[in-house]
Amino acid sequence: MLTALEVTLLLLAASIVAVLLLRGLGMPALVAYLMVGVVLGPYAGNLAANTDAVHLLAELGVVFLMFTLGLEFNLSKLSAMRRFVFGLGSAQVFATIGAVMLVAVVMPAAWLAWALPGGLDWRGALVLGSAVAMSSTALVSKLLAERRALETEHGRRIFAVLLFQDLALIPLLIVIPALGGGQADWWMPVGFALAKAALLLVVLLRFGPPLMHHWFLRVARQRSHELFTLNILLAALFFAWLTKKAGLSMELGAFVAGMLISETEYRHQVEEDIKPFRDILLGLFFITIGMKLDLGVVLQSWPLVLACTTLPILLKFGLVVAISRAMGDPAPIAIRTGVWLAQAGEFAFVLLALAADSTLLAPDMLQPMLAAMLLSMLASPWLIGRADWIALRVSQQEWLQRSLQLQTIAARSLSRDRHILICGYGRSGQSLAHVLEAERVPFVALDLDPDRVREAASAGESVVYGDATRRETLLAAGVHRASVLVVTYDDTPTALRLLRLVRVLAPQLPVVGRSATVAVLERLREAGATEVVPEVVEGSLMLASHALALNGVPLARVLRRIRSVREDRYSLLRGYFHGADDQETETIEADHLRLHAVTVVAGASAVGQPLSALALEGCSISALVRGGRRRLEWPADLAVEAGDTLVLSGTVEQVSSAETRLQRAGTPSRP
Repeated sequence: MLTALEVTLLLLAASIVAVLLLRGLGMPALVAYLMVGVVLGPYAGNLAANTDAVHLLAELGVVFLMFTLGLEFNLSKLSAMRRFVFGLGSAQVFATIGAVMLVAVVMPAAWLAWALPGGLDWRGALVLGSAVAMSSTALVSKLLAERRALETEHGRRIFAVLLFQDLALIPLLIVIPALGGGQADWWMPVGFALAKAALLLVVLLRFGPPLMHHWFLRVARQRSHELFTLNILLAALFFAWLTKKAGLSMELGAFVAGMLISETEYRHQVEEDIKPFRDILLGLFFITIGMKLDLGVVLQSWPLVLACTTLPILLKFGLVVAISRAMGDPAPIAIRTGVWLAQAGEFAFVLLALAADSTLLAPDMLQPMLAAMLLSMLASPWLIGRADWIALRVSQQEWLQRSLQLQTIAARSLSRDRHILICGYGRSGQSLAHVLEAERVPFVALDLDPDRVREAASAGESVVYGDATRRETLLAAGVHRASVLVVTYDDTPTALRLLRLVRVLAPQLPVVGRSATVAVLERLREAGATEVVPEVVEGSLMLASHALALNGVPLARVLRRIRSVREDRYSLLRGYFHGADDQETETIEADHLRLHAVTVVAGASAVGQPLSALALEGCSISALVRGGRRRLEWPADLAVEAGDTLVLSGTVEQVSSAETRLQRAGTPSRP
């Protein structure tokens, strides 16, 4: 038997390795925890002396998950999305439960014995249908945010259905243990449990908010982060204990505690403080779920596991599409919504574990279902990534909408040449667009927020709805005619996909991106970004400039210092083109690098000479323009031609001397 410390070290080490490996494959952490449990499952006997402590901690993980779910629940959000929440969401849950129960009733006995070993009565079918109805809130929400799809039409429907599924979990947590009593008059314990829950909720929600607000106010006034965190833990665990003493689930009490705190101004701080406890303990819960999976049984019944994986996915997809279409949604939106919601969810494991403890599901049936739901979650990112492809193949309406969208983008870009292509029209994109508009520089902006695009376009701004990471969208936006492409959003995975696509379609197109951290800067440059603006550096420079100026440092010295730092950071800012309005700073920055464009005339000494052999007295050539095309790289033996424009970089004296040598008539200049 392992000691408690050895068990803890084993679980932590295995979890870290699994999370690192699966995150590299784009999988969420909860899948890694499940896999750790699967791997350690055969050795669970060696952990027998410590399983009680591990299961208690795992149960606390679910308690804190329900607590954070209560924090997210508020009446204003529910009211704003009530049509999709109580329409599409409720129909999806009840239809899935009803379909599973119907299948269990009408399926031939031989098939039922094979598909559902151990037998299944209506109570087990209700639990099984409830588990199948759940989708992964954690996984889908994460992918919606990463793909910037939260504000799309299908994203709103998906989020609404997930919200109703989370709400439906609360009565299920009450009903399932009551159904597990095995009594013929099952309705009495169920009714009694629901009555107790209703009474408790009325009392807590009636008197709880003012008490909770007053108590958290007193704690917050102490200005102690440690005391505040302890108070959060006390609130969550106290309400969980209270409902357990009332004969209900601890998860219900934690959910109520979260709801009460969500009505206070401390909600966001509470959510941040509780997150580490929730994630770690929830990881233990999924490890314990994975330990229940017997790979031997699964391998012996792999056809059943495969059937239990594919059939619920197809069932949920078909139901969601049918309900969404019945509510008047276009086919493409319905198909995307169905694909995103087809997988199993983390709450399904909660319900299956509760059903196993209540003896509502036979152990022989539990093994294939656990394996099937795990495989479903593993396949979910792959399926979601192909949602658009599926919509295109299935729906003719999607082809029409995509064609109209591309036509709109092309119509906006055809009248522009050498324009700037802005990818993302958030605050940064709009600020950039307004500067370009003031300078009368043509641009086309792409964005995926339909509300933002609609309002901005109605205001006369040059923005269209389109996904910049799609080949056809970039082509319609005139990526081959653009002079610069700017990535304005700080979304590294999406920016990397966009950069790779741009490098295939228009390898010479300069791309400017942004990064919230310096660590991402090199990744974007390696992917093809010409320049990346690190927001941390720019913020620090602004702080430094104000601090130096307020400290009495002359403004000219402040500007020179800031420019020097920027030149070290940005290769494209190493030097600048000198103008007449710069004469007043001439004496201060005479030694500063300048950029100067020199067009080589016919008969000049430089014509016919390799660029690498020119004698430029300390100057360097930063760019070459030939035939209207700007080049930043060229072969070492490339010879100068008449009409070439060389962009020289150097001090005032160096640039002047180099220009004189380049334009000198007569014999060629020699190094």
